[in-house]
Amino acid sequence: MPKPRNLVLLAGAALLARQALRRRVRVSPLWPMPALDPPLSGRPRSRALRLLVTSHETIAEGVVQLRLEGVDLPRWEPGAHLDLVLPSGLVRQYSLCGDPEDTSAYTVATRLVEGGRGGSREVHEQVTEGMELQVRGPRNRFPLVEAPSYVFVAGGIGITPLLAMLRALPENAEWRLLYAGRDRASMPFLEEVEKLGGDRVAVVEGRPDLDALQVSEGAAVYCCGPEGLMTAVAARFPDVRLERFTPCTASGVDTGFEVELRRSGRTLTVPADSTVLAAVRRELPGTAYSCEQGFCGTCQQRVLEGEIDHRDELLTDEERADSMLICVSRARSDRLVLDM
Repeated sequence: MPKPRNLVLLAGAALLARQALRRRVRVSPLWPMPALDPPLSGRPRSRALRLLVTSHETIAEGVVQLRLEGVDLPRWEPGAHLDLVLPSGLVRQYSLCGDPEDTSAYTVATRLVEGGRGGSREVHEQVTEGMELQVRGPRNRFPLVEAPSYVFVAGGIGITPLLAMLRALPENAEWRLLYAGRDRASMPFLEEVEKLGGDRVAVVEGRPDLDALQVSEGAAVYCCGPEGLMTAVAARFPDVRLERFTPCTASGVDTGFEVELRRSGRTLTVPADSTVLAAVRRELPGTAYSCEQGFCGTCQQRVLEGEIDHRDELLTDEERADSMLICVSRARSDRLVLDM
């Protein structure tokens, strides 16, 4: 049995060791820090990485490219995107447009959106070389499928996921790209795309003529760009594969419904012109959220009862069976019961 004096010495030594460890370990939190995994869902998402911004470069008018470096990064396939946690705590999604074989860095690009919600301006004006950013992913909901031929339609910054696909196609693959933008100066990666595709690339300054776009039977059609362009392409080619980073637009007229928070013992009314998140946060102000567009997963909650009207761009079919993103999704029934 150690003597009392020895116990004191041992305790003091342990305290000094802990203090020394704290001095050696670098801690660099992001404030405010959003919840990186859905609270209560029990299904953690991709692990978070902290990467170093080694390049912040303007590559076209209003477009910035970031290179984010790390060690032995998860591999990705064309069409994948990252969630970036910006210095303010906002979470935004950006398509990967670098080399999938490069496990030392990820490359993304973003256009400055005047009058947007602030994410693009933060990337342009506040993110700098030498800064660390937290990221999640990669995730891919826009994969390149095997097909006899391909037709790609890009609008401005929408070229980013398609560029990785073009690089990945075999040399003998049959493909065409329609690349539209306000003008050539505003179109990122334009020179590389033209060199890559030659006469398979049609560059349009202004609104493209989709009626002139010929698609052979069995071709895979991909489109990414402004919502108006994607809506027009979807109307022209119903089987098109789209990549969008704006909330789904619901058909019909929204109606109000009730939400019971089972663990909190509260029942809320969600008006037709509001969201479940807004109603919940009035009662539970600490409820985690970030993007408010159905992409980041921060606000995911388990649903115990009721029929869900899913409007997110993130959850799998399995996850949708008993959970929802309360920032955008609503109820198809008169009542939902959440495990909150």
